[in-house]
Amino acid sequence: MVAGLLPAPAGPGKDRLRLWIRLLRASRTVEAELRERLKKEFNTTLPRFDVMAALYRAPDGMLMSDLSRFLLVSNGNVTGIVDRLVSEGLVTRARRNGDRRTSMVRLTEEGSKSFAVIAAAHEGWIGELLAKVSEEDARRLTGMLTSFRSNWEGRE
Repeated sequence: MVAGLLPAPAGPGKDRLRLWIRLLRASRTVEAELRERLKKEFNTTLPRFDVMAALYRAPDGMLMSDLSRFLLVSNGNVTGIVDRLVSEGLVTRARRNGDRRTSMVRLTEEGSKSFAVIAAAHEGWIGELLAKVSEEDARRLTGMLTSFRSNWEGRE
């Protein structure tokens, strides 16, 4: 049986389950569209966009370990993306205070300019994909999700 054809969950706590399913479905739908558009328009990937976005917000650079923690991915995943961005001249990598175990990465001037163009398109796409969500609803939902996140964030 196809998941979309299953009866809606009912009973205590099922509203939260329905919320989770709707959030997941919305997230996956938007993410798939963004992946497609990034590939088609800029020949890039969403993980690469995410790395550049994090570095764009940290103009002084980030430690590789902080970058992977921020993106919630392994160091290995980030290393491969950063390696390619370095080879393309979009990111620089330097040892932190001579410590060979830690690397500081930052966008180059070219990387910042390139990201700004992609980010502007990305923002437009998000505006288009979420056009039916009012500004008020967007603020309210963001606040609710921020509150939700603070309830469980940091538990390890």
